[in-house]
Amino acid sequence: RDALLAAEGNRCMIIVRLARENEVPALAAIGLDAWEKAVSGVADAQAMRRVAELSFLSFLRSKWFSVGVIEHGGAIAGWGAREDDDGTISDLWIEPSMQRQGLGSALLADLEERIVAGGFEAAIIRTHAQNDKAIGFFRKHGYAISSLSTAYAPKLDRDLESVGMTKMLAEPIVH
Repeated sequence: RDALLAAEGNRCMIIVRLARENEVPALAAIGLDAWEKAVSGVADAQAMRRVAELSFLSFLRSKWFSVGVIEHGGAIAGWGAREDDDGTISDLWIEPSMQRQGLGSALLADLEERIVAGGFEAAIIRTHAQNDKAIGFFRKHGYAISSLSTAYAPKLDRDLESVGMTKMLAEPIVH
């Protein structure tokens, strides 16, 4: 199931589709670049780079068939996933040079559609509490902070305060 969206003004096409197995290295590189930007100032990304890279590769090798990809002008610009195929968005990564062009919004909309199609009423995401850009992005799209916790973050090798955010996508079924 591919979704085509015509980008107004610049004549580039945005395509949201499922990943292909041969794209795993490119998707891992995008995730790693975006992750480094997201943890800047919170952790030593260079020291954790190899662990994070292996984590992205391992995840993508095992779940590539359920990962959503967004293309812009024929190039892969980002990807999103629900690791457990439930209402939780585990990953939403846009190549840093392509951020702030509506690509994350289009990818998020696709993930939300898949969550509703899977029978879930709400979408849930987690990010580190200092990730102001991600928190602002999700707030702009109707998410509200629903939890705050501190837990060990293996990719960062330290305890990290994280924020859970939730958005109701469907009306609850009343019996």
